[in-house]
Amino acid sequence: MTDQADVRARGWRTLAALHARLDEALERALQSGFGLSVVEYTVLDTLARQDGWHMRMQQLAGAAMLSHSATTRLVTRLETRGLLSRYLCDDDRRGIYSTLTTDGKELLEQAHPVHDSALADALDAARADPELAPLVDALHALPHPGRRASIGR
Repeated sequence: MTDQADVRARGWRTLAALHARLDEALERALQSGFGLSVVEYTVLDTLARQDGWHMRMQQLAGAAMLSHSATTRLVTRLETRGLLSRYLCDDDRRGIYSTLTTDGKELLEQAHPVHDSALADALDAARADPELAPLVDALHALPHPGRRASIGR
């Protein structure tokens, strides 16, 4: 393996390790407090950040990094829980929008500080690992205009 390929592979492993650590901490906090998975929280949060609080299903799939069928199943679960609803697009009857319900907005408002705290705690813990610390520092150094809350403390 070339030096450049080794650097890329090591960087990828470090990124994957940090992602796994963060995902596990967020999953634990969101499941125990709100019965939400990380991807369910991501969908609710993505919808909340949209003007009008709705998105087309294919946009939501891209934002959540899910396939169309996985997004449909996820939206169905969230709809069954009363956290979002679907409706047909007025100008394109093939388009389906997902939108947050009042219950979805309220649950997201309750879950948001727990998510942010769990993320900050997990990043702080990851910073103690010499292999992960540079990546955590790089995340903290990113500019975040218009963000509701900081990535760490």
